[in-house]
Amino acid sequence: MSGNHRLPERDRPWMMRTYAGHSDARRSNELYRGNLAKGQTGLSVAFDLPTQTGYDPDHVLARGEVGKVGVSIVSKGDMHALLDQIPLGEMNTSMTINATAAWLLGLYVTVAEENGVSRSALAGTTQNDIIKEFLARGTYAFPPGPSMRLIADTVAFTVNEIPKWNPVNVCSYHLQEAGATPVQEAAYALSTAIAVLDEVKARGQVADSDFPRVFGRISFFVNAGVRFIEEHAKLRAMGRLWEEIGRERYGVTEEKLLRLRYGVQVNSLGLTESQPENNVPRIVLEALAVTLGRNARARAIQLPAWNEALGLPRPWDQQWSLRIQQILAMETDLLEYPDIFEGSVVMDGLVDELAEGTRAEMATVAEHGGAVAAVPYMKAQLVESNRERLAKIERGEIAVVGQNRFTESEDSPLTAAEDGGILTTDPEVERERIAALEKWRSERDQAAVDEALAALAEVAADESANIMPATIAAAEAGATTGEWAGTLREAFGDYRAPTGVSGAAGKAEGNGEPLAAARAQVEAASEGIGHPIRILVGKPGLDGHSNGAEQIAVRARDVGMEVVYQGIRLTPEEIVSSAIQEDVDVVGLSILSGSHRELVPRVVELLRAEGADIPVVVGGIIPPADEAAMRDGGVAAVYTPKDFELNRIMGEIAELIAARNGNGAPRNASR
Repeated sequence: MSGNHRLPERDRPWMMRTYAGHSDARRSNELYRGNLAKGQTGLSVAFDLPTQTGYDPDHVLARGEVGKVGVSIVSKGDMHALLDQIPLGEMNTSMTINATAAWLLGLYVTVAEENGVSRSALAGTTQNDIIKEFLARGTYAFPPGPSMRLIADTVAFTVNEIPKWNPVNVCSYHLQEAGATPVQEAAYALSTAIAVLDEVKARGQVADSDFPRVFGRISFFVNAGVRFIEEHAKLRAMGRLWEEIGRERYGVTEEKLLRLRYGVQVNSLGLTESQPENNVPRIVLEALAVTLGRNARARAIQLPAWNEALGLPRPWDQQWSLRIQQILAMETDLLEYPDIFEGSVVMDGLVDELAEGTRAEMATVAEHGGAVAAVPYMKAQLVESNRERLAKIERGEIAVVGQNRFTESEDSPLTAAEDGGILTTDPEVERERIAALEKWRSERDQAAVDEALAALAEVAADESANIMPATIAAAEAGATTGEWAGTLREAFGDYRAPTGVSGAAGKAEGNGEPLAAARAQVEAASEGIGHPIRILVGKPGLDGHSNGAEQIAVRARDVGMEVVYQGIRLTPEEIVSSAIQEDVDVVGLSILSGSHRELVPRVVELLRAEGADIPVVVGGIIPPADEAAMRDGGVAAVYTPKDFELNRIMGEIAELIAARNGNGAPRNASR
């Protein structure tokens, strides 16, 4: 009997990370060192939204966002504190950072060198995928052209200066979170990689002989949903297509450089607030998608925590996710065999099917001018795919156990504790960070900072220059995140990405009776007030997770409301001004970053100050205690992830408008 059904030696496990960071550098450093002590083998740094979008903690748009979804990093002083006692010459660090990736890499290099570690010894990854920010995540800072230049500059810089660094981690994770099908996720990610490589080649800062190394340093960060067989096939299809692209488009021949290298965080979109304990088996099954088949196994994995639909995970929750990885790698026989899908008729058929669909969609993107020019097209496709996915959940065609199937449940002991099963950040963090920023500015050599920022501005104005040396010089001088980004904003200008709402097709008819009932309620309420209900859907603060807001806007349009939706990154003042100018009947706010405690009351306060009797409804990841406080503060209705029936929400908004105009009494819209 042949013995080739077993490996001669057990494979090494993948790199195990936990996506972590909150509040400030000191608190996050304690968290990192604790996670490493528990067996984590690499760092994955989560930055707060001001850091991701290039604002200092004292900026008006940073209000309520400081330290919420990640760690606040302003200067090299913060980076020193973040990495204290962590051996940078040995550590592999992944930084989920995009618009300001060049700056955070500059800070990382600066801190390493000030600690005696050569930049050439550093290993890690900057995500640095701005196209998916325009499509799905929203933490962009500059227009597409200059943003692609920044990416190309970091690639050219690292390929020679930091050869073990992955300068771009093309991120399809957020595409699936925005509703992408497997074909769309693969096609848009591979099209993005082509756009990056073409930009690097066009800028001419890398010799042709070195270009295969550039191709080999491009990595991917994918998603994997609970349909884990299809998800695994998607990854095998991506690997096949990536090799084709390398050989046929870029002339790469070395096998090692042609491999699809990817890390993963499995799906968060499918995690539920209802019966959150069900999220644990979901996470385990999704992990199988990226580990079962040896020929398409992930290089690095980070798993979400069971409670991410409720709020921020605690260290214990992150430990649980890490233990899932460790049990898979060390207790099972997963790593003892060659590829278990080799020769599978089912798997080969799925891979062929997905590869064919991906090629066709990539061709459509190319017809639109490539990934950068095709952003409006791809965005509209994602909004439409997400609408269809949600409609199928509403109709019960997609089963979600605990949400639309088997909803009867015992109370979960996981959420019974006083903290509600989530981490609540210290409300004093923002004040502390502003004070620390003021102290940093007062103690640094301001003349050196001014000189470094002036040099940065000159480099930014010269399109042929590489931004990285001047960025590192600014980091060394003591410049701040907001100052670096502000200098580039002056050179590059501002930008607002397309929302995809107007481009989404009107295909909600298949939603049947619930849609018809919501339309009837909206029509009746509209007749009562003498015009179609006009709703403003607002995204206050820096939260770029716009998927929910987009779906509310699209469904509101489908049921007959007039919709005002201006996209992300608005101040409360801008939202209130628009609400009054547009003479809206209701304001709907969407916040998933935890800043609802600061921003929602501010919107209500400003409306009252203007004498505007406009009801406010809120949706987002909002703990029960905060929900009660907001209702007491004048919010008319609160919706959380368990409220997946959009037609019901539309009907309740119509009832709210009717009741406020003496045409009926609303039901309790807070569930």
